[in-house]
Amino acid sequence: MDVPEFFSLFIEKLTANLKKPLPGETAHMMMEAFTAAYLGVRPNEQTRKSAVLMLLYPFKNEIYFTLILRNSYDGFHSGEIGFPGGRYEQADQDLIQTALREAQEEIGLRADEVKVLGTLTETYIAPSDFLVLPVVGYLPYRPDLLPDPREVQHIFEAKLNYFTDPKILGCAKIRIPGDVVLTPYYELNGYKTWGATAKMIRELLTVVHRDDP
Repeated sequence: MDVPEFFSLFIEKLTANLKKPLPGETAHMMMEAFTAAYLGVRPNEQTRKSAVLMLLYPFKNEIYFTLILRNSYDGFHSGEIGFPGGRYEQADQDLIQTALREAQEEIGLRADEVKVLGTLTETYIAPSDFLVLPVVGYLPYRPDLLPDPREVQHIFEAKLNYFTDPKILGCAKIRIPGDVVLTPYYELNGYKTWGATAKMIRELLTVVHRDDP
């Protein structure tokens, strides 16, 4: 399959930038909550490991990635926007396999065709006590995706450059179990993308545009 030249150049640049020191907390702080009971809480030996897949692909001369709207349930991440992913299982070779396996389960992705470029900085989600590794991968084509109705309400195909528009940035009070969080967010199709997902997006954008004028 022929890969568009603009996408090949993008992947080449991103691959090189992922090998440099990551911006990590500096990027994350731009999307950190202003007030929340969990601020200052750190992971410990009981913290669970998990991983998500940040899948990039070309479509109509743009670079896209996938986000999901999780189903409503009794828990911290009910009805939230996030990347496909989930907890590490003992059968997983590593957290990269966790991200690929979960993406295949949640959005019907052909995980064996994904090219993994690298990882971003682990992100701690204190309310649910998960340490999440963002895995960056790509496909040279737009995938056919199918949401698992048990976990996923909707799949969003979002342009990467959409998140560079300051008009989609906002700040709101968001209610989670046992707390109300005042936090920045990205607006996406009427939904608020915040927390760990927003931090990962911010770090990816920082890495992508690291050496831009």
